[in-house]
Amino acid sequence: MKEITVDELFMLKDPIIIDIRSPIEIEDGAIPGAINVPLFSNEERQEIGTIYKHEGNSAAKWRAMELVSPKIPHLLSIIKSYQTKGEIVIHCWRGGMRSKAVITFLEFSGIFAWRLIGGYKAYRHYILEKLPSLLPSKAIVLHGMTGVGKTEVLKLLKKKGYPILDLEEMAGHRGSIFGTIGLSNGHNQKTFDSLLFKGLQEIQGADYFLVEAESKRIGKAVQPEKLMDIKFKGTNIYIHSPLEQRVIQLISEYVKPYEQEEWYYDKISDGIEKVLRRVKDSEVRKSLIESLHVKDYQEMIKILLEHYYDPRYDHARQEYKEDFFDIHADNPFDAAGKIANLLNELSIHPNFAIKNY
Repeated sequence: MKEITVDELFMLKDPIIIDIRSPIEIEDGAIPGAINVPLFSNEERQEIGTIYKHEGNSAAKWRAMELVSPKIPHLLSIIKSYQTKGEIVIHCWRGGMRSKAVITFLEFSGIFAWRLIGGYKAYRHYILEKLPSLLPSKAIVLHGMTGVGKTEVLKLLKKKGYPILDLEEMAGHRGSIFGTIGLSNGHNQKTFDSLLFKGLQEIQGADYFLVEAESKRIGKAVQPEKLMDIKFKGTNIYIHSPLEQRVIQLISEYVKPYEQEEWYYDKISDGIEKVLRRVKDSEVRKSLIESLHVKDYQEMIKILLEHYYDPRYDHARQEYKEDFFDIHADNPFDAAGKIANLLNELSIHPNFAIKNY
């Protein structure tokens, strides 16, 4: 039986990772890009666990064999379909019975595959241990009021060759009360850690990274202490954009793609309800409720920016001790160009070539 460690896994070029755990296990956390070919359904896994608890290991193994036997041809054919696309790596939770059984079936069928020693548990332990050492030592932190398009600026700078970490994408959350509009309910900590590890692998060799000035918690995920410390000591760039442009940016991001969906109004209403709990001004409360009622999202966003988000932003800025470079831009494209020019003046270049700034 061919086995591979997590460390060796990352040395393979474009491996095909097959996760044979049940779907509910995948939801809790998985290796990014892994393909789920479950050996057991959620219900079958629960049944086997119940038998193990009440009748013992032998009875549980027997029931597992009864459940999986009819599936073997189909499971093997799915895995075989990936055979020509790269080296196949099979794993389960701890690299135990499930992965060993599948590897055995594959070997009998003449299909070569690696078994990941320790399974997902070993992968999880590995990335948590390695994350601090992968972080570049310097950060360029983008600041700016809600709606200046910081995430869009990061994406544009990435296209120019700069090493970026998109923490909102990793968290599956935009970092605000309305942060999951059009997204899932946000990623859990395990998924965030995995995507952060993957993102750091992608910029390996850089001694700096560009990142947004997010608070420590983004949705359900919490950033590592070392990452926060590097950000607080980083080079700060503050993006200024006109209020009207910020409203346009937020309309394009939060409204236009989703406003015709059945769930949209209720989702926005839930967010406004949370905002209203924190707004004391009766006129502002009244205006928010009225704009929501008539679905005047442009006016609603303008009120939110002027009376809710903007007043709270300066407080968050005070956590960053280093000086700020100010960029005045009409839109994210303008901001990305001006930031690239500023970084060039500071001898901070793309393609991971920054030194001594």
